[in-house]
Amino acid sequence: MMESGIPLCSTCGELVGFSSSSSDEVFVACSNCNYPLCRSCLEEEIRENRESCLRCGEPYFHAGEKDSLKDLESVEHVTMASRLQDDQDDGVHARNLSNLSMTESELNDVSGNPIWKNRVQSWKEKKIKKNADKKALKKTQVPLEQQMEAKESQEAGKPFSAIIPISRNKLTPYRAVIILRLIILGLFFHYRITNPVDSAYGLWLTSVICEVWFAFSWVLDQFPKWSPICRETYIDTLSSRYEMEGESCMLASVDFFVSTVDPLKEPPLVTANTVLSILAVDYPVEKVSCYVSDDGAAMLTFEAMAETAEFATKWVPFCKKYLIEPRAPEFYFSQKFDYLKDKVQPSFVKERRAMKRDYEEYKVRINALVAKAQKTPEDGWVMQDGTPWPGNNTRDHPGMIQVFLGHSGAHDIEGNELPRLVYVSREKRPGYQHHKKAGAMNALVRVSAVLTNAPYILNLDCDHYVNNSKAVREAMCFMMDPQVGPHLCYVQFPQRFDGIDRSDRYANRNIVFFDVNMKGLDGIQGPVYVGTGCVFNRQALYGYGPTSLPTLPKSSFCSWCCSCCCCCPSKKASKDKNESFKDSRREDLNAAIFNLKEIDNYDEYERSMLISQMSFEKSFGLSSVFIESTLMENGGLPESVNSSTLIKEAIHVISCGYEEKTEWGKEIGWIYGSVTEDILTGFKMHCRGWRSIYCMPLRPAFKGSAPINLSDRLHQVLRWALGSVEIFLSRHCPLWYGYGGGRLKWLQRLAYINTIVYPFTSLPLIAYCSLPAICLLTGKFIIPTLSNVASMLFLGLFISIILTSVLELRWSGVGVEDWWRNEQFWVIGGVSAHLFAVFQGFLKMLAGVDTNFTVTAKASDDAEFGELYVFKWTTLLIPPTTLIVLNMVGVVAGFSDALNSGYEAWGPLFGKVFFSLWVILHLYPFLKGLMGRQNRTPTIVVLWSVLLASVFSLLWVKIDPFISNTDDSSGSQGCNSIDC
Repeated sequence: MMESGIPLCSTCGELVGFSSSSSDEVFVACSNCNYPLCRSCLEEEIRENRESCLRCGEPYFHAGEKDSLKDLESVEHVTMASRLQDDQDDGVHARNLSNLSMTESELNDVSGNPIWKNRVQSWKEKKIKKNADKKALKKTQVPLEQQMEAKESQEAGKPFSAIIPISRNKLTPYRAVIILRLIILGLFFHYRITNPVDSAYGLWLTSVICEVWFAFSWVLDQFPKWSPICRETYIDTLSSRYEMEGESCMLASVDFFVSTVDPLKEPPLVTANTVLSILAVDYPVEKVSCYVSDDGAAMLTFEAMAETAEFATKWVPFCKKYLIEPRAPEFYFSQKFDYLKDKVQPSFVKERRAMKRDYEEYKVRINALVAKAQKTPEDGWVMQDGTPWPGNNTRDHPGMIQVFLGHSGAHDIEGNELPRLVYVSREKRPGYQHHKKAGAMNALVRVSAVLTNAPYILNLDCDHYVNNSKAVREAMCFMMDPQVGPHLCYVQFPQRFDGIDRSDRYANRNIVFFDVNMKGLDGIQGPVYVGTGCVFNRQALYGYGPTSLPTLPKSSFCSWCCSCCCCCPSKKASKDKNESFKDSRREDLNAAIFNLKEIDNYDEYERSMLISQMSFEKSFGLSSVFIESTLMENGGLPESVNSSTLIKEAIHVISCGYEEKTEWGKEIGWIYGSVTEDILTGFKMHCRGWRSIYCMPLRPAFKGSAPINLSDRLHQVLRWALGSVEIFLSRHCPLWYGYGGGRLKWLQRLAYINTIVYPFTSLPLIAYCSLPAICLLTGKFIIPTLSNVASMLFLGLFISIILTSVLELRWSGVGVEDWWRNEQFWVIGGVSAHLFAVFQGFLKMLAGVDTNFTVTAKASDDAEFGELYVFKWTTLLIPPTTLIVLNMVGVVAGFSDALNSGYEAWGPLFGKVFFSLWVILHLYPFLKGLMGRQNRTPTIVVLWSVLLASVFSLLWVKIDPFISNTDDSSGSQGCNSIDC
């Protein structure tokens, strides 16, 4: 933002200055539109008899005020700040750009808005003036009494949502135990550090370092859950406010994004069910558009969408007529419940049977397409009209857009309109960086802005269907709330999954994260973005800040400087400040003016407009249609757009070179630079001052399918951890990014730091899990002989850990089994996927080496949860298997040594075995998954693990044997008889 708070003259580029030498008010030439013009340029305009403002056409002075240029200072003007405030009060489109989301060459005014945006204000003023007569006519048609009643009812209406705080009886003890545990940790580390184990100094030092890191990671994870909250929504209130009988629906439009890449890995039937559930959502048809991104340019996906569009003409009216839940046919027909419950229409049974038969036929057609696609023809795929499929080369193909359904297109079997369904495959060419999913999502943002431009965007993975048809209304209870909505960047829903066994062996549901951590973040600045099931404010994706930014606190140093400046005003200091400001900000403006001066036949007004357009193009790209859509704060297409050219423009905005030299992926849209673009995108929005909301309806909004077998689960965790490491090594690391604006709360920053440092816990975790086995094999221990005080400290620490978990489960409602599965997989993922992610991340970011771990599958004969028992070999299995073997060998060696040494060795053995059993117990689900369906560990895993465990054990014995040479020599010298 401009530190001086003084805008630049649109003619000469200099600061406009103050209204008088003794005034702090910014000089304003035109009091009507606040057009930035300095005093010298204004005098030149008047001398040349140009007395009207270049922007609004109004005269600079009223009658009788231009008699003398010497009295120019006495003319009454409004200040810049008051004019901006009036614009906001009148509903004029005013957005704020955070300084965190701007390049160094951007120009901002006092309120944080770019200078070019103020100039483009005239575009909107033209539109407002054009529609003024229409609005006045509508107002005159409504009686004044009715307007007053509607206004009073709106003001007295109920809120759309409410915060349900956690009970103090649950939250106060929870916070008290957290503080108590922090105190105990301080006393515990004081004891550990002041009481080293001299006989095993290396083991003791390693254990202390690991314990310090565990305490640090606990603080990062625990304190963002300090103020958890729950929310409830009032959909009926929303409907009564925006869906009045006899009037047009006032609910906001929503664009759905569904992304897919490879139809052979992501079955088209799964994607089709997601699309069908979107088309049948309980929301006004004209307000819903579904965009399917096919980043693999597969003809199979295209044909599957064509079949889906045809089947939707039957499925959508069936769902809405009988209020079907869920509205994904595969999951609706597979439910095991009494589908006649609460149904009163006799025709339902007949129509349901007919619909199920139609769906089975639809599935056969989709499966036939999949079977046909298994073998690609030598000449490539050919479309029905005989032309080659443009996407035969997945790495070199043009952009493709096909509108299957729309408001002016096909209707359902009952003659009603259907939501818009658009197939999109962005252009790909060799030599261009396409940025995988993040690039595909940004292409959808631009396409949707050109074709429908809904103010809100809901993105789903191809395997996440709409489980609650009212999910969009749930989100609108927050987004359309006049009090809450202007500050929201997105509404995040929890992820829920189908097809997981009851015990949830590998913690696929992530219950602790979604029901504990996310509720805690909702009490701070909002939950993190998790990649799917999220409703976005389109303006937030464009890199803007919220309409009202929080007041930045002044530091004591700044206050001291201000007081000094007040006491001892210095014109030289002010001048130096202005000069430094002009030097740092003039370059971009001069460059734009210089380029425009080379163009003839442009007057000053047109030149100003072109400067504004060029500033837009630097950020958003070379598309006038898209640029104009960004000014539509409430969505919708501009009236000046020719509908016949929209598809051509949409093809243009998904070209592979469109994002070059723009802010896409840097400050606008989904952010590039990490495979977990979701975390990075949400983090940038929170840094700009936005907040997010966590919405948990009673019926889960969306459901998906999770990787269920051990290997796939570990690879999923590996990808997440790798993304966190990439963010840690990038400029967007929360440890050092986003401090300038002061809009990211410190507890929220702790949560983001936790999301990028948790993979590094794998290093101390794997060392700590190895320590028990080493202690058992060497006869040493990491803890000295305990005193009474030390015993109380250890006991207090364990009790505080248990109490924290119990109280956390109490206020969150999470079950003990889910918590225990989360703890187990924290160890399993930490010693395998997280460890590999750290090394792979450093190799990728620092050395440019991209390492991939291949997975090969084995067949399974089980019907239900058969995927759970499939074993897939992967390198990730080696470290945890080695730990299990090592600890089992250590336990056997420890008991053997205790039996040979007598009863005195059983006391120290208890502590060592306890830690080894702790490791084995946490790795038990991994061991069970390692056995496979046949309860037999694959030979390759056994060989690798035994080899590593043997080498490690022999190496340790070689370095530090159980019995030292000095002890042996002294013993042999002192023994002279057979009875010694």
